[in-house]
Amino acid sequence: MKPMLPSLTFEVPQGKDWLYEVKYDGFRAILHWNHHEMSLESRNSKPLLPIFPEIKTFLEENKELFHPFLPITLDGELVFLENEYKAHFGSIQVRGRMRSEKKIVEKAQKSPCHFLSFDLLELKGKSLRTDDFLTRKKKLLELFKKCRLPLQPDHNSSKLIQLIPYYQTFQEIWDNVVLYNGEGIVAKQEKNKWEEGKRTTLWLKFKNWKYVSCFIIAYEKTNGYFYAGVYKNKEVFQIGQFIFGLKPDEKKALFEIIKANKIEETSPFIFVDPAICVDVKYLEIYEGQMREPHFHEFRFDLKPADCQYEQFVQQQKNLPADIEVTHPDKPLWENPAIQKMEYIHYLREISPYMLPFLKNRLLTVIRYPHGIFGEPFYQKNCPEYAPEFVETEKSEGINYIICNDLKTLLWLGNQLSFEFHIPFQTVQSNGPSEIVFDLDPPSRKEFPLAIKAALLIREVLDQLELISYVKTSGNKGLQIYIPLPENTYTYDDTRLFTSFIADFLVSKDPDSFTIERMKKNRGNRLYVDYIQHAEGKTIVSPYSPRGTKEATVATPLFWEEVNDQIKVEDFQIPKMMKRINDVGDPFASYFETKEIQKFDPILQFLKTKNLPHK
Repeated sequence: MKPMLPSLTFEVPQGKDWLYEVKYDGFRAILHWNHHEMSLESRNSKPLLPIFPEIKTFLEENKELFHPFLPITLDGELVFLENEYKAHFGSIQVRGRMRSEKKIVEKAQKSPCHFLSFDLLELKGKSLRTDDFLTRKKKLLELFKKCRLPLQPDHNSSKLIQLIPYYQTFQEIWDNVVLYNGEGIVAKQEKNKWEEGKRTTLWLKFKNWKYVSCFIIAYEKTNGYFYAGVYKNKEVFQIGQFIFGLKPDEKKALFEIIKANKIEETSPFIFVDPAICVDVKYLEIYEGQMREPHFHEFRFDLKPADCQYEQFVQQQKNLPADIEVTHPDKPLWENPAIQKMEYIHYLREISPYMLPFLKNRLLTVIRYPHGIFGEPFYQKNCPEYAPEFVETEKSEGINYIICNDLKTLLWLGNQLSFEFHIPFQTVQSNGPSEIVFDLDPPSRKEFPLAIKAALLIREVLDQLELISYVKTSGNKGLQIYIPLPENTYTYDDTRLFTSFIADFLVSKDPDSFTIERMKKNRGNRLYVDYIQHAEGKTIVSPYSPRGTKEATVATPLFWEEVNDQIKVEDFQIPKMMKRINDVGDPFASYFETKEIQKFDPILQFLKTKNLPHK
């Protein structure tokens, strides 16, 4: 079955008969499932289930939920989801090229993709293609509700079939697409019928373009492409080529100018010195080149020297108008060299993975007004000049910031907040939301002690059937998390367990571990600070940067990564998103674990033993 396709538009479709959906960058796919078999096929009829076995596994595990509605056909997009509004194009391309069954299975387990459905073509064996779009969409919503599937994209959810909802106004969706750097939107006429294989103007795609000012450096005679460049360290740096967007008379005039001013000509190319400046719009940079570049306009007001690589980098992730970044080229770290705009980009990209841990928690930040080159300071109170969108919560006379959204995170980044420290509970919690063991060796060179302690603790936790997660502190140690259900336990309860684990470590290896409070009495042993897990205490958030000279990050790890080969300094800001896209997010299932954690039997056992508090 060939899918119905949208047409590209450069004008926002307006009117009460238009509905709007987020457009995701993935593989267009149609899922068909009858009583005997299932298939997931690309727009070119390529079978996708062998490459994405996680989708088949999820469907089979939930067959009882789907069974009353079979045969069923869903139209949608197969994606590697970054956030609610964006899918990662590069990751889905890598998955699509995989052929090794072992690597496919490994990726499916650690970095599962999602099938996002936006249309329902068949239900209980009855075709819905002649129903209007709004009717199909409402039936799709009811289906997802009955099957207990997510009603909007959620990259953290283990439910891999999710709904793409529709919006009735353009602006309510567009602001978030821009904020989260999504691909764009698709506008659909609410009365359209589903027409197989047709590219229709009843579906229109409007994209979130990035813009770059550049100059022409060459023309390719064999295909008509114009090559564009910018200056990088005073040298010409090629950024891609374009052909679309030029009107016939513009294309002809540009070719004539290039021909008249050529400095060299070969069989395929005509080369010119930088002189003709243009603005080009594109989706993103992929493998060093602009994706889907289109000519936007001539820039007769610019000189080639105005077209700089630094500006190109900043323009790659345009921010909403109400997010101001002051002094974007300010140096914050030296090695690796990171400027302020690059740091803001990091916070934007990491936000889907970091914000869930900041949500509804009293935030303490460490600000570095001069980057790592000057003195930092702690900030708990929200400053009076904070914008209205910043939420706050008063506690013990302090007006704390609550960082529940990306805008607040980016504002804090512009304030040069490097470190994000959070308590062990939310503002709604009556007790701890998790147990955290902070394994803090005396210095970075004793980091192997943290590894030894983590592996010993993990061995005990596995025997107790407790699900645990581990991350670097971003400084010199490791931290182990045990998620707990909300409003269930007290800090006295968790103290029984943390002191039990601390005593176990010390008894196991007293030469390596200690619970001695006095630093002078610890020697080179790792201090097991079980008392730190208490109300009012804080710990650095997962994925928070640290104010270290290496720009390290408090990085979630897979347990199999915890060995003598890892180093805290290997996990840095510039490497973090590539790491997530390559191996996945080790904390992806963290919040789902809270409801299945088997902590109660262990607590009851410790209480019966009447272990004293230390």
